[in-house]
Amino acid sequence: MASMKLRAAALLGVAAMTLTACGSNTAAPAESAPASTSTVTFTDNNGEHTINTPAKSVVATDNRTFETLESWDIKLTAGAVALMPDTISYAKDKNVVDLGSHREPNLEAIVEVAPDLIINGQRFTQHAEKISKLAPEATIVNLDPREGEPFDKELKRQTTVLGEIFGKQAEAKALTDEFDKSVARAKAAYNKDEKVMGLITSGGEINYSAPGSGRSVGPAFDILGLTPALVVEDSSTDHEGDDISVEAIAGSNPDWMLVLDRDGAVAADESGYTPAADLLKKSEALANVTASKEGNIVVMPADTYTNEGIQTYTEFFNDFADALESK
Repeated sequence: MASMKLRAAALLGVAAMTLTACGSNTAAPAESAPASTSTVTFTDNNGEHTINTPAKSVVATDNRTFETLESWDIKLTAGAVALMPDTISYAKDKNVVDLGSHREPNLEAIVEVAPDLIINGQRFTQHAEKISKLAPEATIVNLDPREGEPFDKELKRQTTVLGEIFGKQAEAKALTDEFDKSVARAKAAYNKDEKVMGLITSGGEINYSAPGSGRSVGPAFDILGLTPALVVEDSSTDHEGDDISVEAIAGSNPDWMLVLDRDGAVAADESGYTPAADLLKKSEALANVTASKEGNIVVMPADTYTNEGIQTYTEFFNDFADALESK
């Protein structure tokens, strides 16, 4: 009898130890796994880079990238907020340190956010050397469209590489696919016998934007295979276009006018601002031009001048396709 009690006690002890062990395994806090580290290798205008991902502090100064980064929910610690249109949420985010404009930059502010990744370009390209000195540990990415390369392919290259950097390859492909569709629509609807004029309105003036090289509007000629109504030798590439007479523009009698409203992005709230469409309608010199009489005027999205990324061109080409298809 005594031996049976001893055996029972021993069994209870073993069971208790087993339960205690199981309980301790359940209750003990799990050890945190070491942070996973990964790298990504990509190529930009300056060569090949390998970076640790995800980046801890991202700075962006290239206007062409703002909408893409925003759509991918990329958190910025600093950026060229002064150059951002109010259509971009970063412009209202108090947590994004403002680096100012390219003309009056506050580059020293980069130091306080200790970036490991800087998306630099467009207006801020000129400050690359100083930025590298202020943030020597950061990888500086330059994906500006390269001279001599087709602009549409450069827009897609920029988007694709950004997708690689931020692990957003599928999202990047979706953007480039939508862009390609907009181009295909516009090309299919356009009749090459119709002459096209590129224009830039700025400060109440109507200026000429050269096919191929003119700011914003110019690339549409090469991408869509448009027939220029007028070709001016030694034309400029700046944001104001060329100051040739409106009469000369009218004399070319374009069937379509494609317009960048520069002030729509930077001076729409100022007194005296006149939208591009109104300027063209009020112009007596252009009143008898085919494009004016038939309402064949397509103005680029209002924020184009400060938001020249792939989404802007996709919207513009779709708007042009809509207008062409409605005729």
